[in-house]
Amino acid sequence: MNKAKIAVTAAVSALMGWLGILAVPVFLMVGCNVIDYATGLLAVPYRTETISSYKGIRGIIKKVCQWLLVLVGAWVDILINYAIECAGIDFAIPFVVATIVAVWLVVNEIISILENMLDIGVRMPPFLLPIVKYIRKQVEDKAKVADEKEDGDYED
Repeated sequence: MNKAKIAVTAAVSALMGWLGILAVPVFLMVGCNVIDYATGLLAVPYRTETISSYKGIRGIIKKVCQWLLVLVGAWVDILINYAIECAGIDFAIPFVVATIVAVWLVVNEIISILENMLDIGVRMPPFLLPIVKYIRKQVEDKAKVADEKEDGDYED
C-alpha cells in the first residue's frame, strides 16, 4: 500500500511539475467533466429526453475532445515559444493559450453542472449561475481575436 501511495504521489507531482500553470485548470476540468457527466445522468429522469448508450458515448467523446482542445492550445503555446526562440528573443511564455482554453472549458462545465442541478430540482443561490456566466463572458472578452468578424467567423 505504501509503495502504491508513493508511486501515485510521484506521478501526480511529475505531471503537475510538467504542466506548470496549466495543472490547476486541467485538474479542475477533468473533475468538472466527471461531475457534469454524473449530474447529467442524474438529471435524465427530470427531463423530457431519454438516455441512450449513443448519447452516453457521445457525451464521453465530447469530454475527451475537450481535453484535446487543451492539447491544441498547448501546441499553439509551444509554436509561439518556438517562434520567439527562432527570432533570437530570450523570452518564454508559459501555457497561456492552453490555460485560457482550459479555464473557458471549466466555466462551461460548471454552467452545465448548475443547469443539471436546476433540472434535478436543487435550490441554488440566485446569484451563482449569473456569476459563472459573467466569468465565461470575461474570459471570452479577454481572449477575443482582432480579426474576428461580426458574425463570429474568423478570417482565413
